[in-house]
Amino acid sequence: MEHVWLAVEALVKIAVLLGFGMTLAAVLTWQERKQSAAIQDRIGPNRALIPYVGWRLWGLPHLMADGIKMIFKEDFTPANANRFLFQIAPLIAIMPLILSLAVIPFGGTVTIAGHSITLQVATLNAGLLFIFAFGSLSVYASVLGGFAADNKFGLIGSMRTTAQLFSYEVAMGLTLVGLFIVYQTVMLDKIAAQQGGSLWNWGVVVQPAGFLLFFAAAVAETKRAPFDLPEGESEIIGYFLEYSGLKFGLFFIGEFMEVVISAMLITTMFFGSYHLPWLDWSAAEQWLNTALGSSWLPGVIVASLMFLTFVAKVLFFCFLQLQIRWTLPRFRYDQVMNFGWKFLLPLALANVVITALVVLIADSI
Repeated sequence: MEHVWLAVEALVKIAVLLGFGMTLAAVLTWQERKQSAAIQDRIGPNRALIPYVGWRLWGLPHLMADGIKMIFKEDFTPANANRFLFQIAPLIAIMPLILSLAVIPFGGTVTIAGHSITLQVATLNAGLLFIFAFGSLSVYASVLGGFAADNKFGLIGSMRTTAQLFSYEVAMGLTLVGLFIVYQTVMLDKIAAQQGGSLWNWGVVVQPAGFLLFFAAAVAETKRAPFDLPEGESEIIGYFLEYSGLKFGLFFIGEFMEVVISAMLITTMFFGSYHLPWLDWSAAEQWLNTALGSSWLPGVIVASLMFLTFVAKVLFFCFLQLQIRWTLPRFRYDQVMNFGWKFLLPLALANVVITALVVLIADSI
């Protein structure tokens, strides 16, 4: 019976996190169009409607229209393309992002029907390292997509992607070293747990410079404006230039998955994850258990509130990234590279040194 419970628990957690992540990535394709329309004083998507009912629902049926279009659109493969690499590149673009969701905690530990449940699919000792390892695989999708298509403009886009992602991943990794020094762990669930209680425990308070640097690097990692040089639409350059149909859809949804995962990481490491300031979830669960006298309802309520808190923070940072996308002008390629190597990297190194010195002095006092 215990094995059945563990299997059900795992399936529910996977369904919740994967369903939320993939659904949010799809909704962001609509949100970006509505948000950009609001910024530019336009109406945005409003033509698609639900057949036989006529409901336009603020343009949400466009999500279904986009999905149908990508499924049935012609699946074109260039004549001189490397067919195997061309076919596999979109899968490499999306699969590492889906796997990264497994180590992101969307709640703490609750008790339901006498079972202790951790609201995280996989608890790994090297949670953040797992995300960086799998996140780095996406560069292979970009390189293979541009190279396999036998298109020089696609190849230019893949080379830009490689140079940009390498430069910003170095800075991104260093921005988190200060956080590791403060919390003494690389496990995301433990970093999230240590931010409970007071607002002053949040990562953005103990590492404000680390947050700003990480956020800038994370925006660059998503390959979106103002760092959209790998997908220079005005230059007809892009590593997925020759893709169409569902293969283009995988690249497209993968880009928004990167936005979602960036928002999840920022929430988890710097903004208290599922915590609310000065609210003890364990005490709340005990109080509900006493008040309701149920073996499962208090845990379900607390787990739901944790998840909703996490979701609200993630939605805010998704909104913020979309706002930046339609507010700041795009950089030149040399400006993008200079910003990564000559600005973010030195500041990240300085932040590590200063954080180490502060922690060392505080421990010696």
